[in-house]
Amino acid sequence: MSTLRVEYPGPQRTEGTAAKHRRPKGSGGGRVRRLPLRLLRWAALAVVLAIVPFFLLIRGGVFAYQQWGLGPWPSLVVSAAATALLLVLYAWALGRRLGAGKGLKWLMTRGAAALAVAYVAYSVVYVGSANVKSEEVRAEYAALHPLLRLAASAVILADQGAVITDASRTPDFYRRMGLSPNESSLHFRQDDGFVHALDLRTVGRPEWRNRAVELTFRALGFNTLRHVGTADHLHVSVKAPG
Repeated sequence: MSTLRVEYPGPQRTEGTAAKHRRPKGSGGGRVRRLPLRLLRWAALAVVLAIVPFFLLIRGGVFAYQQWGLGPWPSLVVSAAATALLLVLYAWALGRRLGAGKGLKWLMTRGAAALAVAYVAYSVVYVGSANVKSEEVRAEYAALHPLLRLAASAVILADQGAVITDASRTPDFYRRMGLSPNESSLHFRQDDGFVHALDLRTVGRPEWRNRAVELTFRALGFNTLRHVGTADHLHVSVKAPG
């Protein structure tokens, strides 16, 4: 009698296959626990990416004005061009990450450059009536140094309650206040035809906000002085080259 036997292989699972189907204990819970941290990192990155263009636009303009000796408008043009380029790079990187086609990338990059130009034009021309002490001060806005207008607009964008109380002044202003005219005041028109200082309201506002506004202007390259003249206020000025 033959001893030959035929064995039919049953389902087998190799050690590698079994390991493939095993899930580490608690892996799902770990991802859930890490989610808030990941969201926090993304939020922090978004804030940084949003702040950098404003910093480049304003601080870059102040640097070009004070260190390179460019005039007020050329300094603004240089920093605006650099900011527009940065926003174009943002749009290009975003389009690439989203897998956008060539046409959409073209639209996004041109739109980013146009956004930078539109913001600069808006900032140097317009200030809301809610952000000035009076219509007289609003009319003086155009006399301010362009970089100072740009910085004031950015601060107002972040702090809607900011109020400009003074911009351009004349010797008669000081006489009406019972003060001796300060001929070296940066509130007077300077040699370049612009007023180099403005005052911001501090009364009736939380002190942490006043301090935050002051530190922001300093970080952007402006001089600040908290003092009492006709009332407690924050004096902000831009130093001329030289």
